[in-house]
Amino acid sequence: MRYTSKHTDTQLVEGCRANARLAQKILYERYFGKMIGIALRYTKDKEEAIEILNTAFMKVFTSLDKYQDNNNLGGWIAKIVFNCSIDHVRRHTKYRQVMNFEIEKDQPVHNDSINNLQVEDLYKLIQQLPAASRNVFCLYVIDGYKHKEVAEMLEITVGTSKWHLANARKELQGMLRQIEEQELTSRGY
Repeated sequence: MRYTSKHTDTQLVEGCRANARLAQKILYERYFGKMIGIALRYTKDKEEAIEILNTAFMKVFTSLDKYQDNNNLGGWIAKIVFNCSIDHVRRHTKYRQVMNFEIEKDQPVHNDSINNLQVEDLYKLIQQLPAASRNVFCLYVIDGYKHKEVAEMLEITVGTSKWHLANARKELQGMLRQIEEQELTSRGY
């Protein structure tokens, strides 16, 4: 069969199960844009995110026999990409164990500059965070996990998770202040 982008997910899955390379290519291209965002949250650059995504899609293609055709292929792929991202984080990030410290209560970041930023700009700022703090920040703030869950996923203590979240917020606030100062300077204030 000659696969095209007009084929349904179900048809492409059938093709992928039959090892049809064109079906795999089309499925990869269809979900690449949606899935790269997941990997980007846990990496320092796009190349590293693509590496994770390629690993995830290899798992997708080799695990399609486990996929139940329930019209939620995107969710199933996203879970695999997320798990590959967390595995990557575990292998490549060293977390400092923090024992005694005072953590600021979770507070939202209030800054006028944040209103002027686009989602891509925010992700670029997040990618500038130290890897360990970035990973905790993304799991807690973006993905909505609790500190206990983050600690279990990353194999760290709850205290270490809280410290990295506080550190990420402090770093982001500093970056946002810098952007705000640059905007004020460029306006002549």
